[in-house]
Formats: sequence, structure tokens, C-alpha cells
Amino acid sequence: MADARGDIFARIREALMVKAPKPHFKSEATTGQPVVVGKPWLPDGGETTAASLAILAEQLAKLKAVLVRVPDEAGAAQAVAELARSKAWTRVAYHGDPLVRSVAQALPCPSWEADASFEKQKLEGCDAGITSCESIVAQLGSILVSSASSGGRALSILPHVHVVVARVDQVVPDLAAALDQVRERHEERMPSMLSFITGPSRTGDIERILVLGAHGPKELYLVLVG
Repeated sequence: MADARGDIFARIREALMVKAPKPHFKSEATTGQPVVVGKPWLPDGGETTAASLAILAEQLAKLKAVLVRVPDEAGAAQAVAELARSKAWTRVAYHGDPLVRSVAQALPCPSWEADASFEKQKLEGCDAGITSCESIVAQLGSILVSSASSGGRALSILPHVHVVVARVDQVVPDLAAALDQVRERHEERMPSMLSFITGPSRTGDIERILVLGAHGPKELYLVLVG
């Protein structure tokens, strides 16, 4: 038994040393280039930044999430401030990321940085939570957040509205690229929590009727700078 176990772990270690092709691809022995095999089970993520952004916008629209493109930090602050006014927000919690802080400073309502202390009732009483993120996956319209980029685990879940502020260079074509970004950014100190957010919280458990906001925010906004 001990020898069999050692063999299994040895094969796993060996496999991890060889970079695997992406899903639906296999390495061509003669050229070393990947070739498509079979029908892709994930949508295309785009070969260029412009293509990825176009796919992202399409996916977010399908998911009933709102994409707001702005040229710079000032534009992001103005966009979120206008959203707060239009929604009549009275209290907002935010993550202490530098970009998010600059946005929070322009809010027309009281706000507090939720990283320092966790207060469940206070977070539940907030109209919105503003966070950063690790990456944005174009092929799925998913936003990868972590305990390091989103003020812990609760800020992106408890308030009724979730606003993510990010930069264009955080948009990647697929899941593999998103995880690569996390590894490059954190190296050996990976966050304790990674979560992919794909649109507002939803469920269709009861009579197959889609309900938004059942287990988390009812609205999701992505403010993309650049």
C-alpha cells in the first residue's frame, strides 16, 4: 500500500511539472503548437484586449450585470457617485484598495472602510459594497475576488448591491489566465479565499422561477477604468 501511494504521488508530481494544454486543445508533437480537438465546452475569450472586452460586455449583459467604462480614476469616482445619487444610497461600505478608496471619497453619502473590523449587522445595513478584484474573465463574464482584494468574505455578499472597480489590464480571456494572474500577484502567499462572481446572486430552485438576490447582492456593477 505504501509503495502504491508513493507511485501515485510521484506521478502527480511529474504531471505538475509538464504544462498542460488548455481545454479542447492538445500539443502537436511536430510543431509544439496546440491544435483544437473536439467542440469547445467554454466560449471564446478573445485573442486581443479589444476582443476580450467585447466578449465581456456581451456576457455581462446576458447575466444582468452592468458594465460602466470610464477613462480614469476621476471618471470612476464620478460614475459611482452618480449611481449612489440615483439609487438614493444612505450608507456604503468599501474595501481599502487605493483605487476603491479614491472612488469612495467622492460618495455623496456616509461610507466606511470595512477591512479593519467585521460587523455583520452594519454590513447588512449598507446599501452597497464597493470592492476591487483579482481578475475579470471575459469568456464567462465572471469576476474573480479574493479575501485580499474584496475586504474579506462578507463585503461582496451582505450589502444589496455590489460594485467592483477594476482596471482594463485585469480583464483576461479565460479561467486559466485569471488563475495565472493570482499566482503572479501573490506568489507563495495565496489568499485564503478565491471566489468567481458570475452576475447578481440568483436561484431557480422554486418552480424554476429565476429570483435575483436570493443569496447575495441583487445588483452587480463593474466599473472598468481605462
